[in-house]
Amino acid sequence: MPKFPVDAPKNKVIKTFKLLGFEMIREREHIVMKRNNKDGTETPLVMPSHSNIKSGTLRAICTQVGISRDEFLQAYNRS
Repeated sequence: MPKFPVDAPKNKVIKTFKLLGFEMIREREHIVMKRNNKDGTETPLVMPSHSNIKSGTLRAICTQVGISRDEFLQAYNRS
């Protein structure tokens, strides 16, 4: 099973989440994104605005927003 990137560059992580349907709301100390779902609900995503995002942080974010490991890694490799 492929592993999450250890120190993923912030810009690549943002591009990955955009590929997965999220849009940027704001970027300050934290990056805030959201996804509009087909059923009319919204899924918020908040991550630290560090230059590199740790693998544990990425795993936790994916769990919170309901994205599988494989789905994230496929989008990450495309971005």
